[in-house]
Amino acid sequence: MRFTIFPNKILTQTVLILFLITGFSCGTKAQRIENRKSQTWLQQHTEAAKNTVLLNNQNSLVPIKNLEQQIASVSLQATYAAQFDSLLNKYTAVTAFPAAAYAQDASFDRLLSDLAAYQTVIVQVGAAALDEPRNLNLLLELQRRKQLVVAAFGDPEHLELVDGLTVPLIWCKEESAAAAGFAAQLVFGGVPASNSLAQDYSAKYRKAQGFKTKAIRLKYSVPEEVGIKTSELQDPIDAIMTEAIRAQATPGAVVLVAKNGKVIFQKAYGSHTYENTQATQISDIYDVASLTKISATTMAIMNLYDQQKIALDSSFGYYVPSARITNKAGIKIRDLLLHQSGLPAGVYLPLQAQDVSRIPTPQYTVKASDSAFIRKDYFDTVLWPRMLNAKMGVKGKYVYADVSMFYLKEAVERQAQISLDTFVAKQFYGPLGMQTAGYLPLNRFPQSRIVPTEFDNTFRKTLLRGYVHDGGAARMGGVSGHAGLFATANDLAILYQMMLNGGTYGGRNYINPETVDLFTKKQSAVSRRGLGFDRWDPDSTKMYPSQLASPQTYGHTGYTGTCVWVDPKSELVYVFLSNRVHPKVSDKLISMKIRQRILDAIYIAIQRREKATASVQ
Repeated sequence: MRFTIFPNKILTQTVLILFLITGFSCGTKAQRIENRKSQTWLQQHTEAAKNTVLLNNQNSLVPIKNLEQQIASVSLQATYAAQFDSLLNKYTAVTAFPAAAYAQDASFDRLLSDLAAYQTVIVQVGAAALDEPRNLNLLLELQRRKQLVVAAFGDPEHLELVDGLTVPLIWCKEESAAAAGFAAQLVFGGVPASNSLAQDYSAKYRKAQGFKTKAIRLKYSVPEEVGIKTSELQDPIDAIMTEAIRAQATPGAVVLVAKNGKVIFQKAYGSHTYENTQATQISDIYDVASLTKISATTMAIMNLYDQQKIALDSSFGYYVPSARITNKAGIKIRDLLLHQSGLPAGVYLPLQAQDVSRIPTPQYTVKASDSAFIRKDYFDTVLWPRMLNAKMGVKGKYVYADVSMFYLKEAVERQAQISLDTFVAKQFYGPLGMQTAGYLPLNRFPQSRIVPTEFDNTFRKTLLRGYVHDGGAARMGGVSGHAGLFATANDLAILYQMMLNGGTYGGRNYINPETVDLFTKKQSAVSRRGLGFDRWDPDSTKMYPSQLASPQTYGHTGYTGTCVWVDPKSELVYVFLSNRVHPKVSDKLISMKIRQRILDAIYIAIQRREKATASVQ
């Protein structure tokens, strides 16, 4: 706002001060509203927890552990079906079937037919709907045919109507959005079951009955649950992101914060492009660039290390025969992970006219974009020979090298005997419930869900959307050890909560806790690195990744404008996804320290909470 229309300098300053005061006052009012909304949500959620009981869980089906199955959700006169289904889908893909769509089907035969392919069915039902024989018969038929979980909402006097059910029954005596959200999270172990029936309701459902469960997955909550005011977290992050978008450091971003096993902040900012034609959503899929190094390749190495199929001090040549007659044969796996093997940062990978075709043919099968296909023997005749013949530098010196991850991909695939993308999907992403994480997203999702990166003016000559940004990974067909992974923020939060848990998530162990500790702690005498992981920098002048991060902090950044950081001391997972390279590469996100400042703001909010708690004590 400009005030040059006022001739009187004092008047101008007075108006400016009044403007600032008014703006601050409005901001304070808005903060109070947001804080009250979150506090109300938390109170309602706490009340719902007190009013919910888990019955018939003698087989421990709840929480559902196997996420690699087809799961359906059926709503029977459930008022808050949308809230229930939304929470279910935070954990895995769940297909909704509103029973109202089958209103003309007296016996639900068509619904039962549509559910044929689903192994597990979750039914949410309003208690009053159990008075209808048609609905009760559906539950009994599903009980016979499927693995069934029922979540009922309303007066528990209706419990006597479901004496015939032997499947897990979640009953909440209130019907509200908070109750629906709590019950949905209980199904997958985001929250625990801890209550029992207060009185007898039938011959089967008697006083003091109720199964107890533990939380085994992320909970979706509000900052107030961990003692932080919503405004203390949201306002500074909003301000930093507003600044970033205004300066065109990035068109948009998604920020996620998980604290103490709870997602307390998840928000999308800006748009996919500067044209503002598609607003960013928290469910958007991003090219996470070098987060691939830790989220795919290093995860695979840790898994194979636990299986004793890869040893850190074994040589690269031991695993990859083509390296045995080169000066790369003796490089240790440990040094590849530490980026101190002597390999260069990168290797020039030329593309001649004969290497690329605009259309696919039997000779050009490696797809780099819709109109760029690389000849199928390019890897064997150009890429890999150049990798193996790369000029060696000083062994033991830290040089951040993408080449290391090309090498590690080859070692992983030989020991796993399947491709890297298939291996990590099978060992991690699928069983964890990571719905979008993986390579080659266009094979699985519409392009509209994927955030575009740079306009490639080199060999692809197109806007990259769903095709890997990194040129080296593109020459590999999109699957590489250093880049190529795409994911949502929620997916990455799940993966790194597993790491924060010491390798366990959803009741399953993925990595031994000793291995998590080994790979994520400082391992190098010449850098801050762990094995594969970047870490907190002891040089206080760098304030990396944050001036307030603990020395235990580990994670990584990605060239496209991404990062993930895990701080075990604060029980914190921070995910930032953006497309700062759109439509062309810009360093503003880096120079403005956007990712770093947001992490600073998170720590400040946490420390404010800790100081307030300490003063009360």
